[in-house]
Amino acid sequence: MSICVHTVTCVITANAHTQIKPNNVITEKAANAMDNSIENAAPESVPHSMTRLTIARRLTESKQQVPHFYVKGACRIDALLALRKQINEGAEVKASVNDLIVRAVALALREVPDANVSWGEKAMLRHQQVDVAVAVATPRGLITPIVRNVEQKQPAEIASEIRALAERARSGKLKPNEYQGGTVTVSNLGMFGVEEFSAIINPPQSMIFAIGAGVEHAIACNGQLEVGTLMNVTVSVDHRAVDGVVAAQVFAAFKRLIEQPESLSAA
Repeated sequence: MSICVHTVTCVITANAHTQIKPNNVITEKAANAMDNSIENAAPESVPHSMTRLTIARRLTESKQQVPHFYVKGACRIDALLALRKQINEGAEVKASVNDLIVRAVALALREVPDANVSWGEKAMLRHQQVDVAVAVATPRGLITPIVRNVEQKQPAEIASEIRALAERARSGKLKPNEYQGGTVTVSNLGMFGVEEFSAIINPPQSMIFAIGAGVEHAIACNGQLEVGTLMNVTVSVDHRAVDGVVAAQVFAAFKRLIEQPESLSAA
């Protein structure tokens, strides 16, 4: 006796030669063939690289051992976009929005030095300079090369360093001192259309800035509606090292620097 199944709404199979349309009849033989096809489509086993294993270990340790809390808000970036256009006119090295964001993060931490710290088991480490790690996707996984003394550098210099570091990161030529340490990380997924996300802290750092895409919105300004570009930012913070008020002060300083960006291009 042949067993039949009627009124199939939708069937998806890994066997491209088996085509089932809605409301068709599936015989027992066809059903068994589909089952065998699915069972034979085993996933490919890809061995972990040392980089991927290191990433997995460090991120797991961070989420398990570091008490994260989050500060988030939106920054209007119209003035920042105008500044970028201005400083790039005739410039040999063009600064990206992310390069200006990296500088804003550094200046905000310089303004709020209680946030430029790392947790130690016996003592708090207060950093005398701001070294910003920038998340870079590579074929081997995510890596965060570091731009040192960012608060002392102009956007063009920051842009040049980030490009050189990113190129070496993608080709696997970074030296350990170029990605170890740092005082804060910037992770930007805005170029992929991601509007908001939260990132995992990169120990021994105490903060990571997660940058979303700039999106146009209707904004109320002085009783009138106007179109403005808003960028969502989420700061993940190590609560052992940084209190909520200090994190809020850093975010407020960063927001001001982004929305009133003249100092980002000042010496």
